[in-house]
Amino acid sequence: MKQVYNFCSGPAMLPAEVMAKAQQEFTNWHGLGVSVMEISHRSSDYVAMAKEAEQDLRDLLTIPDNYKVLFCHGGGRGQFAGVPMNLLGDKKLASYVTTGHWSRSAVTEGEKFASADIFDALLRDDDGNVSVRPVNEWRYSQDSAYLHYCPNETIEGIAVHQIPHVDIPLVGDFSSTILSEPLDVNRFGVIYAGAQKNIGPSGLTLVIVRDDLLDRAMAHTPSILNYAVTAKHDSMFNTPPTYAWYLSGLVFKWAKAQGGLSALAKLNSDKAKLLYECIDNSDFYKNQVDIAYRSKMNVPFFLADETLNEVFLSEAAEHGLMTLKGHRVMGGMRASIYNAMPMSGVQTLVEFMREFEKHHG
Repeated sequence: MKQVYNFCSGPAMLPAEVMAKAQQEFTNWHGLGVSVMEISHRSSDYVAMAKEAEQDLRDLLTIPDNYKVLFCHGGGRGQFAGVPMNLLGDKKLASYVTTGHWSRSAVTEGEKFASADIFDALLRDDDGNVSVRPVNEWRYSQDSAYLHYCPNETIEGIAVHQIPHVDIPLVGDFSSTILSEPLDVNRFGVIYAGAQKNIGPSGLTLVIVRDDLLDRAMAHTPSILNYAVTAKHDSMFNTPPTYAWYLSGLVFKWAKAQGGLSALAKLNSDKAKLLYECIDNSDFYKNQVDIAYRSKMNVPFFLADETLNEVFLSEAAEHGLMTLKGHRVMGGMRASIYNAMPMSGVQTLVEFMREFEKHHG
């Protein structure tokens, strides 16, 4: 079988070792003679697995004891509503910093519950080049219940690598960067992440919430979105996405086996450096994001001659390079190189890009 590298932005590729382990256990998990997806989430075997997965995640991120880890439904979009419903308390105002599509989407949902104090930190010139205002220039209201931002915009390939210092609870949408590098959880009130990038398959959402924020939910918050209810029931208020939880647990073990987040951060930096150098050293390709704010997870790029886009995608697919088409909002190309993408995948892409330039440049 030809080697295939999947550059999809999400649902993204999973580590090959994790997929092999899941395949091996698919019909006979722990010698029970059935799949893990077929047993009760309240059985002793499943509860033990769930607790182990949480502990592995806590170990990876060094999550302090005064934070709850919740395994939820609804994806990042669910948390666009879940955050204001759980954190507003008696306040009417919430602050949002926007840097791209997903942070703006959070505002759209948040405004259904609160007055939004919006600071647009995205900078764009007439040629389409983009940057971000430094975090020490971000403005927010002290009267807000929280400040929300997205440290990595998957569509635009924009990343904010510094954590802002704020005097109100800080909320981060880490859907596309969680587990890609060490993170100081103490700086946040809430961290949330859809699973389908660096954690596991779609259907699961992680929420890491500081204990003192668990009593602020609006009265009409649905129980399924209520952090306090979810925490009280150990994320099993109703049937959780059991198979996604199990697979995510395998990913956590895989990440620890790679040397933890410091080792993964080094690999991710090396992969991104190789790909950006290929783009920057060419007149055939371009990336329009300020070097200081480039994502290490999602690398958008454009061909100088966009009439070659379909040819590029077709020939890439023939070389086993999948899902390189850019988001419909942006066009062009996009390579998502999350934790599970090996260096060999990026090397193969770079070699293809150079050969494509030789033949079509």
